[in-house]
Amino acid sequence: MTNLDRVDLQLLTALSADPRATVVALADKLGLSRNTVQARMGRLERAGVFLSYERAISSSALGFPIEAFVSVVVRQADLPRIGDELTRIPEIVQVHGLSGQIDLLVRVACRDTQHLFETDARILAIEGVERTETSLVMGEVIGYRVAPLMALAGRED
Repeated sequence: MTNLDRVDLQLLTALSADPRATVVALADKLGLSRNTVQARMGRLERAGVFLSYERAISSSALGFPIEAFVSVVVRQADLPRIGDELTRIPEIVQVHGLSGQIDLLVRVACRDTQHLFETDARILAIEGVERTETSLVMGEVIGYRVAPLMALAGRED
């Protein structure tokens, strides 16, 4: 969905600032009726604007303080099956398909470096995975954010 109007962007900006805001609170903040906010939220949801509603939980708090990105090169014909097998590795928290020399960028969370070594070995053992390269996360410089994009989208109207 790329046809977001000014009100949609205001609603998304308010949700970005307070993801737990109720429909009533959003309506009050934006000067809209509850029914208008509810209808727009439903339309935005059906259009795929919202990503997962799963709450972001710290992997460190769960006992997995080591995070890494594993670059994976695969045989292209095996990619769908490899994706299915990766979903069965619980240490994998996210996977992106890429263009270029790397096929998949896999984000993992582990207890310690030995656990990371074992997780990398499980990824590499999947038939069709040709090579991996692991980079340890030293810190997050910029977290996931969309507020600057919403501001830019609002200026382009």
